[in-house]
Amino acid sequence: MTASALSATPADKIQIGISACLMGHEVRFDGGHKRSRFCTDVLSDYFDYVPLCPEVAIGMGTPRQPIRLVSDDNKGVVDDSTEVFARGTRDETLDVSDDLRHYGRTQGQQQQQLCGYIFMQKSPSCGLFGVKRYLSNGMPEGTTRGLYAAEFCQQQPLLPVEEAGRLNDPGLRENFLVRVFTYSDWQQFSAQGYNAKGLIEFHARYKYLVMAHSQSHYKSLGRLLADLSGKDITAVGQEYFSQLMQALAKPASRKMHTNTLMHLQGYLKNRLSSDDKQELTDVIHQYHKAVVPLIVPLTLLKHHLKHHKEVNQYAWQQVYLNPYPYELGLRNDI
Repeated sequence: MTASALSATPADKIQIGISACLMGHEVRFDGGHKRSRFCTDVLSDYFDYVPLCPEVAIGMGTPRQPIRLVSDDNKGVVDDSTEVFARGTRDETLDVSDDLRHYGRTQGQQQQQLCGYIFMQKSPSCGLFGVKRYLSNGMPEGTTRGLYAAEFCQQQPLLPVEEAGRLNDPGLRENFLVRVFTYSDWQQFSAQGYNAKGLIEFHARYKYLVMAHSQSHYKSLGRLLADLSGKDITAVGQEYFSQLMQALAKPASRKMHTNTLMHLQGYLKNRLSSDDKQELTDVIHQYHKAVVPLIVPLTLLKHHLKHHKEVNQYAWQQVYLNPYPYELGLRNDI
């Protein structure tokens, strides 16, 4: 698969889990929703959503009594190991902790076709980051992860996950989508079965995307694939995918992007005129100084690589150039 083949068409949309309220479903405790127009109006061109509301799924009605996360502080000490319960805000005899955890565990085991998940922020069931946690006396005590989300993610630790609210941040949005399309690409690749040659070819396309996200993984993945003779290729592939997703979970910095652009520029050093080389160098430096967005040096780089792709196939096939559909326009903002 070439980098350009990563663009999804209606026939091959990627399956993504999503909190049902973000799709406009009226499943909130107050009977409302939290529709995300970015999810429903933009990403829906590429994603086939699987809407899930754990609170409705475990039998809580709509509307319903809201719940909050309460720490077990009977021992007088609250730390990261303290058990957390999901209890009613008006009636603490309502305890749905076990139900939410069980549903998260079950869905995490069953929804293996997903290539990503978008959760509702601040939710005691679905929140990924900074969900408020309270003491038994009602005082706020800290933050944690929603009970359903925590169990789901534990079942699928490599699955790209993000909160809808954080998708408003251009860098986090781009990073999430890079991981989703990579995850989908790997699922398609591994489903066909692969050998050592295929694994090396897969990594060859991802080499510079990894470079832009994590130098340490760039080196460790190179060592992992350096000599595959006599090795269990399935086991190597599993380790490769684990490291790949860990690498991409690290957001690419402006410095790392600049380094990657300069490496790819090197494939053109004997192909461009001195004026073209200087122009490309200047634009990369302008990006490094935050004068222009990433799309500017990338567009110029891709223009030259395309013109000389017959002698630069290795560089032209790099997923880094098109990690997701160009039409999303995400690199206009970073």
